[in-house]
Amino acid sequence: MEAIFKGKKELFEGLYIYDKWDWSQQFPVIRIDWTLIDHSTPEKMELDMIAFLKGIAGNYQISLSPETPAACFRELLQLLHKQTGEKVAVLIDEYDKPVTSHLFDSQLDVIRTAVHDFYQVMKGSDEHLRFIFLTGVSKFSGLSVFSALNNLDDITMDEQYASICGYTQEELENCFTEYIDAVALHLGKSREDLLALVKKWYNGYSWDGKTAVYNPFSTLSFFRKRCFGDYWFRTGTPTFLIDIIQRRRRTDTILEPIVVSAEVFDGYNPPDMGEVPLLFQTGYLTVKQAEVLNERPRYTLGVPNLEVNEAFLTHLLKAYGKYPVEQVDNLRFIMEEQINNCDEAGFAESLETMIATVPYELHRTDEAYYHTMMLLWMRLLGFRIQGERPNNRGRADAVWEQPGLTVVAEIKYHTEKKLDVLLDEAIQQIHDRRYYNAYTGRVILLGIAFSGKETGCKMEELKR
Repeated sequence: MEAIFKGKKELFEGLYIYDKWDWSQQFPVIRIDWTLIDHSTPEKMELDMIAFLKGIAGNYQISLSPETPAACFRELLQLLHKQTGEKVAVLIDEYDKPVTSHLFDSQLDVIRTAVHDFYQVMKGSDEHLRFIFLTGVSKFSGLSVFSALNNLDDITMDEQYASICGYTQEELENCFTEYIDAVALHLGKSREDLLALVKKWYNGYSWDGKTAVYNPFSTLSFFRKRCFGDYWFRTGTPTFLIDIIQRRRRTDTILEPIVVSAEVFDGYNPPDMGEVPLLFQTGYLTVKQAEVLNERPRYTLGVPNLEVNEAFLTHLLKAYGKYPVEQVDNLRFIMEEQINNCDEAGFAESLETMIATVPYELHRTDEAYYHTMMLLWMRLLGFRIQGERPNNRGRADAVWEQPGLTVVAEIKYHTEKKLDVLLDEAIQQIHDRRYYNAYTGRVILLGIAFSGKETGCKMEELKR
């Protein structure tokens, strides 16, 4: 956009806009990237923002005299318009970064007020503005952006723009052919198998429920490293998100699809933000389905892909049980193998190991806690929690499908009932409600039970 407004026609030869824009016109551009501004404290943000704006002014041989960011911004808009005779294009990347960086600390109110005052400048400067474009992860109320600038069009959920923030399947296959072939050869996989895995790991982001795109950062990192990993998650572990989910006991937000109305995306007051919009805005939930019910849009949100699922669950499980990450990974692989081999005794021992890592003060005598712990483990092992596919007799706690094998699991907890009774009840419930009816091939029934301080499991291979 900056290049277009500055008339750099040569950069767009062969592209759609090449013969549809008046390249003889050039407009002054103010481009602000908040990641380049020091906003660790209100004082540092003010000084750095003033220096940043004065740097832009210097590129146009303009001197700014005001001593606040808002006043500098206002004067810069006026002088750029006066000097060039053209209105100004304002491009702001990560407009909400100062606020999201201080969501849960004491500096939030001061930072938010300063950002509000800065954006308020644009409300009274319409005569100097040619175009405004902002990007960010949040639509915060109280920042005077969406409320004051009522001519802004929020295109986040607009299906016309559904594919602009990632690679579509067609783009991936057409633009990365050499990389796909090279990595497939390196990993000893066919092109088709590799594409299926890349899709499972890094595809799945959607804003309209129909168009899915790949995470660009993770996809490029995968092609460079030639191995699968949680690249995007490593750029910043969302400790505050983990804390919120654990504190509010809302693991259902990542264990099952969440149905929300359009109002969830309309704007937020940072201190009172719910975990669902927060997870959506930060990329841990995405739109799985969009529909119109009674003339109003409704969205089903879910975890986008395997990268997000595994990384987020690992850290959430670590928070619940205070596990070292390396122990989570090791125990996960052991338990997966035990299920595959129908190793009842080994899996029970692994359950004991898992529970033993939970500090005494975190133990609770309620079913919900142990149920949550086990569902987190199940999800990490690859189980799909059955929010989407209940049968007419109920739904299983968890189902794990992989080539040639389906595991149907039921979890029981009681403070007084004996362990073997609970395990029998779990297996019997699977039989009575025929949770396995939809699955073919080898099926293992898995009962898990917690009785007081005892933990156990029971496995049964289905005989058809």
